[in-house]
Amino acid sequence: MSVTAGLIARGARVEACRPWPRSIVDAVVWREAAGHLARGALILTGLWGEPGRIHLALINADYSQPAILTLDCPDGRFPSVGQRHAPAIRLERAVADIVGLVADDAPDTRPWLDHRRWGLAHPQNGSGGDAAGPAAPYRFLAAEGDSLHQIAVGPVHAGVIEPGHFRFTANGETIVRLEARLGYVHRGLESLAAGAAVERAAALAARASGDSTVAYSLAFARAVEAALGVEPPPRAHWLRGLMAEFERLANHLGDIGAVCNDAAFVLMLAHTGVLRERVLRACAVAFGHRLMMDRVVPGGAAVDLDPAGAAALRAVVGEVRRRFPVLVALYDETTSLQDRTVGTGRVAPALARAFGAGGFVGRASGRAFDTRRALPYRPYTMLEFETPVREAGDVDARLWIRIEEVRESLNLIEQLLADPPTGPCRADPAAGGGTGDAKGAEGVALVEGFRGDVLVWLRLGADGRVDRCHLRDPSWFQWPLLEVCVEGAIVADFPLCNKSFNCSYAGHDL
Repeated sequence: MSVTAGLIARGARVEACRPWPRSIVDAVVWREAAGHLARGALILTGLWGEPGRIHLALINADYSQPAILTLDCPDGRFPSVGQRHAPAIRLERAVADIVGLVADDAPDTRPWLDHRRWGLAHPQNGSGGDAAGPAAPYRFLAAEGDSLHQIAVGPVHAGVIEPGHFRFTANGETIVRLEARLGYVHRGLESLAAGAAVERAAALAARASGDSTVAYSLAFARAVEAALGVEPPPRAHWLRGLMAEFERLANHLGDIGAVCNDAAFVLMLAHTGVLRERVLRACAVAFGHRLMMDRVVPGGAAVDLDPAGAAALRAVVGEVRRRFPVLVALYDETTSLQDRTVGTGRVAPALARAFGAGGFVGRASGRAFDTRRALPYRPYTMLEFETPVREAGDVDARLWIRIEEVRESLNLIEQLLADPPTGPCRADPAAGGGTGDAKGAEGVALVEGFRGDVLVWLRLGADGRVDRCHLRDPSWFQWPLLEVCVEGAIVADFPLCNKSFNCSYAGHDL
């Protein structure tokens, strides 16, 4: 019996949750799960709360049998997971801010998302109490030593990017400690989704992080479909796969150029920027929106692909096929560029495993997790592809993972375009075609976005509206690793490391 199966068996199974098992456990089992996380037998996939209860999503170390444990918290407190397993710390801080549940013996009790700008405290705990006065100055973690000074960067930056504050402690140009403070773009998406119609909640999920709108939409749609027992038609899966891979392709092309730009190699940014723009324009022709926002919906896809759209997609794939290898050779043969990326910003494989880092951050440090393979879903169950993995864990490795994933996305797109299924592109979840009762039905889905795995859990009410919804971006488990990888580097290397991670502010803050 796997670790997750053993934990689930020791609680009261919630039959309404699909396809992952969910079980209501006691504090003893909860603490035991924290111990398994600390030993590496389990991987943390998510931690979130609602009034009077806390949820913990887990997967076995071999990426099998995901599960959710639930602990009732009638007194508003629960045993801290972060005390044993550091990746849970910020999640517990967010739960304290949003729901008001307190982790006992938590190693860090500072607010995380709540900057005292909301006008109320604990917005999801059901009481909606007023915020208790102005925020106290945020206590950044201390660093001791001779000749140390602090550099404050943000939250407003010179470029057109989202807000985030970075506090450096440095000895000359050497970074001794970096600590990020986020939460400036918190929009309360989960509060807005509570009580909303499924269509409205789907639109909110699509806007969690604009560069991952397909991934979030797909995760939300799959969660709704799991809750209701709805199976989209084959053509819907085909369209979803195309959109997901074009989203991955566009983002990786942009990132490759942006990383090189932060190493003062502007030429690469110019060329990859052109290719990214070509991809986005082709998506606009094919799907009616450059980012394909609101094109993946519960039950299938909101748009179909006509011959003109298919031709546009084939043309841009051919263009990338012709031009991209030249750019890869340019990166590989430019010594001055390699000097900046090789060995810089290394994330040790042990840390990537401990934090469950997904996407190119994890795969560049030896963690081979890819949701499309580990927890496969259509259309990937019918396609052939590789998951590139490297061990170095530096900026160069993260760039090479992106390069190899561009190639794999091109292969996947070509496979999809070569064998298009016919038929409808959407099944109506509200038309009674599902096997589940909407009242209390729960669904959960994990989808591979370009940054890594996106988690969505939701519960539906008796009227078919969303009762509760939780969204988790891969950036939750990547931002802390950025802080670690720059220790001992020079301050000038931070923009390069930061761009090689390209964590989402909005997706993290929600």
